[in-house]
Amino acid sequence: MARIAGVDIPRNKKVGIAITYIYGIGRSNGAEVLRKAQVNPDSRVRDLTEEEVARIREVVDREYRVEGDLRREVQLNIKRLMDIGCYRGLRHRRGMPVRGQRTRTNARTRRGRRGQAIGIKKKTRK
Repeated sequence: MARIAGVDIPRNKKVGIAITYIYGIGRSNGAEVLRKAQVNPDSRVRDLTEEEVARIREVVDREYRVEGDLRREVQLNIKRLMDIGCYRGLRHRRGMPVRGQRTRTNARTRRGRRGQAIGIKKKTRK
């Protein structure tokens, strides 16, 4: 199993997909990393040589902010918004949708299941 940026990359997947298991690298960034490291994105992770893995690791470490550093930066950005008291910060603080989605209905991911209607059971006659 290849280990890049502290993440174990799955062995049986193609490299172009497997590299997206790293937080902060999606499909387009992953393709760019593989192009710069001169690795075929259609090859499997188990078929990579140590040299290819080292080249991928070097490109990721040199050019991208990933995993812990990126998570920390995102959390600091959210904390900054909450501290300055802007609208987006207030939405984060209240656990509400931040990007303008409606909340009269839906928004269950952010708001939880509170206040949902309970189904009515019909009484059966004896």
